[in-house]
Amino acid sequence: MKSLHIKVYGHVQGVGFRYFTQQIAKKHNIKGTVQNVNDYVEIYATGDEESLETFSNKVIRGASPMSRVMSYEISEVPLQEFNQFKTI
Repeated sequence: MKSLHIKVYGHVQGVGFRYFTQQIAKKHNIKGTVQNVNDYVEIYATGDEESLETFSNKVIRGASPMSRVMSYEISEVPLQEFNQFKTI
């Protein structure tokens, strides 16, 4: 198990990005949070390495059909425990 901090920049607010991110997380058994912050979407995700890789790849390709990801940052952070994946 490990935790990632993901920042996604581009046309990612007001286009269902958080909703679709939450659906992807549930499908891959990822726990954590997603929220809008200023001009980007911030995600904290915890799961096994394979699931996190699949999840992060899907998110950075554009979680919602209307989104356009321009750039992103992914960093590993100390393990964080969450009970579920939720939108803040």
